[in-house]
Amino acid sequence: MKPAFILTFTCLLFPLTTVAYGIKSGGDTSTNKQGNNAYSMPANNLPISKRLDFSVGNSFFRNPWVQAPATTDARDGLGPLFNTNGCQNCHIKDGRGHPPEEGEDQVVSMLVRMSIPALTANQKQQLIVSGVIPEPTYGDQLEDFSIPNAKPEGKVKIEYETIKLSFKDGEEIELRKPQLTLHDLNYGELHPETMLSARVAPPMIGLGLLESIPVETLQHIAEQQLKDGQGISGKLNQVWNVQTQSTEVGRFGWKAGQPTLNQQNAAAFNGDLGLTSTLFPNENCSPKQTICSELPNGNSADSENAEVSNKIMRFVEFYSQHLAVPIRRNTNDPAVQRGQVLFAELDCASCHIPELKTAKRDELPSLSEQTIHPYSDLLLHDMGEGLEDNRPEFLANGQEWRTPPLWGIGYTEEVSGHQYFLHDGRARNLMEAIMWHGGEAESSKQKVMQLNKSDRDALIAFLNSL
Repeated sequence: MKPAFILTFTCLLFPLTTVAYGIKSGGDTSTNKQGNNAYSMPANNLPISKRLDFSVGNSFFRNPWVQAPATTDARDGLGPLFNTNGCQNCHIKDGRGHPPEEGEDQVVSMLVRMSIPALTANQKQQLIVSGVIPEPTYGDQLEDFSIPNAKPEGKVKIEYETIKLSFKDGEEIELRKPQLTLHDLNYGELHPETMLSARVAPPMIGLGLLESIPVETLQHIAEQQLKDGQGISGKLNQVWNVQTQSTEVGRFGWKAGQPTLNQQNAAAFNGDLGLTSTLFPNENCSPKQTICSELPNGNSADSENAEVSNKIMRFVEFYSQHLAVPIRRNTNDPAVQRGQVLFAELDCASCHIPELKTAKRDELPSLSEQTIHPYSDLLLHDMGEGLEDNRPEFLANGQEWRTPPLWGIGYTEEVSGHQYFLHDGRARNLMEAIMWHGGEAESSKQKVMQLNKSDRDALIAFLNSL
């Protein structure tokens, strides 16, 4: 059976006659909603009978959780260490997070991953299940908030180094490279070899569709990229599925470190909000922190002795699976059409695959057999030294990142109120994001630097149409 991989690499130079290409980026799930709620709509083909499930999941995603014990026992158990008290605080309007402004240490929709190198045989064996070796005192994520009778782990500070580049026509662009430090640590010193990686919250749209792309499709893409011999060699991350207790393909997260949406959600509840579930039954304290065992929790027999019950997890999973991708706009604009051709000629589409098809999913008919336009291959690619965080995660090394989907990217300003891009939000617009591409994408970046101003504007116009 042939994989559901529609667009072959030999036809990436799609002609101008396809000006409406991908107008329904999420297939029949696509929404035509504009404005700051463009990312917050249910799949357009979701039956009325299922809209209530979507709304219930939305309520647990949007509303804040509180400290235990509380009369709101369906939403208690926050912390004692956390980054936020509600999912929507990071994924504002289900959109993209942002880093703190320079000099600020109050992080709202960004977090800092931490780990140390795996040196011993036991640590290397542990990587199969955990993907990283957590920092011994603070774990694999810094929690910069706490409930009132506890202390947060510490604070984050970001400063930027300025880098200037020039296009062939002489126009300059200024990039900023973040320098990340932690301070006011309340539980002891960091391990001297601690690796840090800042991560902003990614958009929530189309995640159920990405989960529905067959593994065979992704494998075929990786094989084809290698066969083409153009220096593009994406690979699948292989990560641990807590529920099945087996290694599976990673799809979610900046380094594709989670295999399913349910596990991604449960990990976020645990790491970001300090909430337990049946997948992650332990609170987010390291073995050296006693605070989690000393303070009350929200575990309940009615919720499988966890703070987030399986029932709530299913509602949140359904919600995150069915957030619609907004339609493309301005596809008849000549600049957009020109940019679309350039996107292919510059080999951007080698990784940002324009068209894929989801598998048949009888249990999720709205997501089943949809022709979608995510502009991603969900594979890990070496993006060069400029974007390295030097922090491996499962099979992803310190320079490898999952190709982020581009669908809906033109709505970022109106949904999120900013245009910060890349894993740590360093890019302040789309052209800066392009100029940070290196490694396997170095050739494409160099081609962009040769473009004249009109063609550069056309390329950005195309991206903003997605």
